[in-house]
Amino acid sequence: MRIELLNKSSLTANLQDQVCTLFKQLSPNKKQVELHEILIETNPVTLVGCFIGDRIVGIASMSIYKVISGNKGWIEDVIVDENYRGKGIGLKLIEKLLSISNEKQLTEVLLFTEEHRIPAISLYEKLGFTKKKSSIYTLKKL
Repeated sequence: MRIELLNKSSLTANLQDQVCTLFKQLSPNKKQVELHEILIETNPVTLVGCFIGDRIVGIASMSIYKVISGNKGWIEDVIVDENYRGKGIGLKLIEKLLSISNEKQLTEVLLFTEEHRIPAISLYEKLGFTKKKSSIYTLKKL
């Protein structure tokens, strides 16, 4: 198992297909954005993948942004292939993103998970995340 930063130079059609298949396990009905649209210099997103051999079995991303209240990171799209869950892959992916958050001196790292994702919640709490007393609102544009 190896954890790697994904970037434009590592992007292949095969990798895109594998990520697409993996993402469908999390959100089968959501329209996906192609990796070549995400992994561009003007988009402040860090994407990490877990590989076993040539196969990607987990991904996680963190968007980094600066606002008046500080430098922040927002973790999203944490997915581990259902055939590889329970092997510490999610932990390694989040630890890598937290290491990057330390390097970039972020003041806060946020994430969202749905209430029914009990193993994910347990992982996040193990890593020191606490439930924020606020609500997330959404306005779908497309």
